[in-house]
Amino acid sequence: MLALTKARPFLDRGKQLWLRLRLNEAVPLLSLAALSLFAWAFVEIADAVMEGDTHAFDRAILLALRDGANLADPLGPSWVEEVGRDITALGGNAILTFVTLATLLYLLMTGKAHAALLLAAAVGGGMLLSTLLKLGFERPRPDLVPHAARVYTASFPSGHATLSAVTYLTLGALLARVQPNRRLKAFLLGLALILTVLVGASRVYLGVHWPSDVLAGWCVGAAWASLCWFVALQLQRRGQVETGHEPAGESR
Repeated sequence: MLALTKARPFLDRGKQLWLRLRLNEAVPLLSLAALSLFAWAFVEIADAVMEGDTHAFDRAILLALRDGANLADPLGPSWVEEVGRDITALGGNAILTFVTLATLLYLLMTGKAHAALLLAAAVGGGMLLSTLLKLGFERPRPDLVPHAARVYTASFPSGHATLSAVTYLTLGALLARVQPNRRLKAFLLGLALILTVLVGASRVYLGVHWPSDVLAGWCVGAAWASLCWFVALQLQRRGQVETGHEPAGESR
């Protein structure tokens, strides 16, 4: 009995190590599964949009968010519309560039230069992908209701939804990966997801995108973030990208 009691801590540690190894094996597979799922969803949405199958759905959602007596007025008091503009700005190029540069600086200052390089490639590649898709589809903006924000580009997929997913989900996943604290990991990933959803929803509320534009943008952004997550995992396994268990540059 005494021997079993003394051995229990070692057994518990062995079990924790085994679970951690199993999790490390599962995470790359989950990232590839997410990539496949979101890529497939985007293809399905794009096909439905091209066939015109989303027209009734798009109209119903946009009209449901407007005052029936005045389509220029989104539902809710005026301050809600103002909040919608503030939220949608979080998915604009200026804000996303600022957030990305600030995170790059943080990673560089903490001795994670390779992680910073990966982040720059991930966000830059996502922006290029969003631009190419818009040019390829060239879907007109909604003309069903007046726009409550200015727009300059094509509608499909939503650039704000795509880039917010690319940037925030990639930032959240990468920062969570280099952060050893589990609670902070969950906080960063949850915050990234909330920001992504809010930005996309605000585009529909303001009438500047069809709902199918936003759904497609989320799928593209999530697929790209999943791909970047998989690449980060492989590079970290090879020691080419820093993890949260490595000392910062100052302590080496």
